[in-house]
Amino acid sequence: MAGPRSRTKYKRSVCAGGCCPQERPKMPFHNSRDKLKTTRASLCQIMSYHQVMPVYLDFMLVFGAQSDAKDLRFSGFREQIRLKTPPNEHSILQLGRSGKVFQLCYNLKGVQFKKQSSENIKLDEWSIRDAAFYHQFDVECGTTLWIVTKGGEDILERFKELTGPNGRPEDQVFRDPESCFRATLSVHLLYCHWSTDDWRWYIRWLEEVLDHESGMAVDGLRGPGYAHKEYKPYHIQDLQHWQDKANEAIMVLEANAKILKSLRKFYVDLIARKDFPRTLRSACEDDLDVFFTQLDEITSDFDMQIGRAKLLANIISDRKELVLQHLQGQATERTEQLNINLEREAVVMRIITIVTLLYLPATFVSTFFSTDVVKYQDQNQSNGSNYQASFSALALKRWLQVTIPLTALTLFGAWSTYQIYGTSTGDLTLVERFKSTFSSLKSFETSSYAQMQPEDGPASDYTTKFGSVRRVAHSLSKLVPCSMRWPSTSRAVLPLHDSSQPKAG
Repeated sequence: MAGPRSRTKYKRSVCAGGCCPQERPKMPFHNSRDKLKTTRASLCQIMSYHQVMPVYLDFMLVFGAQSDAKDLRFSGFREQIRLKTPPNEHSILQLGRSGKVFQLCYNLKGVQFKKQSSENIKLDEWSIRDAAFYHQFDVECGTTLWIVTKGGEDILERFKELTGPNGRPEDQVFRDPESCFRATLSVHLLYCHWSTDDWRWYIRWLEEVLDHESGMAVDGLRGPGYAHKEYKPYHIQDLQHWQDKANEAIMVLEANAKILKSLRKFYVDLIARKDFPRTLRSACEDDLDVFFTQLDEITSDFDMQIGRAKLLANIISDRKELVLQHLQGQATERTEQLNINLEREAVVMRIITIVTLLYLPATFVSTFFSTDVVKYQDQNQSNGSNYQASFSALALKRWLQVTIPLTALTLFGAWSTYQIYGTSTGDLTLVERFKSTFSSLKSFETSSYAQMQPEDGPASDYTTKFGSVRRVAHSLSKLVPCSMRWPSTSRAVLPLHDSSQPKAG
């Protein structure tokens, strides 16, 4: 590799140089998952010639042919310092190598906007790009080596602008080790600034997607009469996807911030070493102060973006809980509506049951009376022309005598069954249920009879009959649910009044 005093030769040595100074090997690949356009033998020759740290291979193995980006969470900073006088075999002054070198390698990650979608903002494509950097500097000869591994040529174009005619003059002077060292600081800052690009807009895009996907969960009115969004389980999956994106951004930003802090610490410790050249330290003191200030500003920018991303992740977590509550609320509403429908069906079935109980004895008696077992009229008619209609009062009387008691007995049996198997007697035996039912019936009869007794004498026949009717009515009311009974209001029905007998109370 050529020495530092030639600007052209230095530019050739900035990239991964070949074995002779005239060569400038270029091994481009379009993206980080593309194949590196070089052979294994050529790569080994380049890295052996320049004495590259073996650990840099770990950073290069992140790249290569693969379907998806792997090792995105891999990040690191490695260094090696040899400033003492080396053995003679390590010093090759003809190649600009004094043997007193320091070298470091690290990786940074940036984000890049790929494609915009006209259908939905969440379909926009962003890509987190990885870049690995290797740097070697000879403190006596000023020989500088840069190896950059990254898909695309955007960093190469930035480096051309830095060292081109439109760049700063101090970044284009390579006449001595001091100017070369000063230029390396600018290159480090170029890479660090590249890692900050578009993170602000990427996080803003995530915030807009979150508002688009779950804004109605917070701002939408819910309740009867309001149109609201119906949430499905896949909405939770979508929010989890965006939370993973936010956590991924947090991880990358924190890794970049740590690497910048490690880079700053490396140069602080480097210039504090006793074997570091004093001339280099004194000549570049101001440049180092500017370098440290720039690194602190970039680190502060990363900290600010990390805070935004963490807040976004917390908001997404809260939105997930809110959407989950909406899902539970929707399930509760469906269950409540189902219960209302079941209650209505139960009322209808209760009505059908009561009507069936009322008509079942009459139907049975009518069917029995229509058979040949019981006859009250002459059915022997010779022909249809001699048919005469007849009415039998005795038949009607017998029908009523059988039907009414049978109906009362059927209703009483249904009421007794309802009382025996009521919810309040679920833990009692069958005998205990019978005792409880008939004791409550006896107490009710006693209380009803006491309420109907007049103050000035015994109950009349009318009162006794009226009490019996009330007992039967009360028994029948047990079969009717509360929701079907006539509402008892102050204006519904006037109380019964017997003008012949004064009532107590």
